[in-house]
Amino acid sequence: MQPEDLVRDHTIYACVMGSRAFGLATEDSDTDRRGVFVAPAPLFWRFEKPPAHAEGPLPEQFSWELERFCELALRGNPNILECLHSPLVEYADDTGRELLALREAFLSRRVHASFTGYALAQRRRLEAGVRAHGAPRWKHAMHLLRLLISARDLLRTGRLDIGTGDARTRLLAVRGGEVPWSEVESWMTRLAAETEQAAARTPLPEEPDLRRVEDFLYRVRRASALGAPARPV
Repeated sequence: MQPEDLVRDHTIYACVMGSRAFGLATEDSDTDRRGVFVAPAPLFWRFEKPPAHAEGPLPEQFSWELERFCELALRGNPNILECLHSPLVEYADDTGRELLALREAFLSRRVHASFTGYALAQRRRLEAGVRAHGAPRWKHAMHLLRLLISARDLLRTGRLDIGTGDARTRLLAVRGGEVPWSEVESWMTRLAAETEQAAARTPLPEEPDLRRVEDFLYRVRRASALGAPARPV
């Protein structure tokens, strides 16, 4: 079975991400589609296992097999967790809706290291671009600021909201190159400090709810093997 067949025939959840989901889209913004598919259980009984992810078949479309998706979400991967909180859901069957109902089970203090580690790597790339070309890639700067805001607020409240709220206008100004790089750097530094302060007193649990997630995955796999719907025990 080809990867595009798995996406077409076995997707349980699909959404739009990127600027459109964050409320930062412009007329030329792409439509970034993300999804989760469940590879049929018999495919795992062969020496050659099904793919953990697949690109396409639509442009800018990327999907993960359910187990891989859950693994990354349990680690606090920012891209994965934000997929579960997209306001632009294009499709969700019963299994997909149960996955969405598990959103809080994936959240833990692990997000501090994962979000800030990702943000630090992105900032280093931006700064390298400034040294090489004299100016940053403003779109990337905007998205890094948005990620830092999201990380800070997640650690403060224990809830993940990928919207930009009152920061939207200023973020779009950054994208347009209307904010001096020195001010952008100061904003990033302040957000990073606020994130560290929030991490010290976050209401998030120490670890994600592995038992709930594993129970869900087990039921989905069992249902696929038996050809029956995956229902909670």
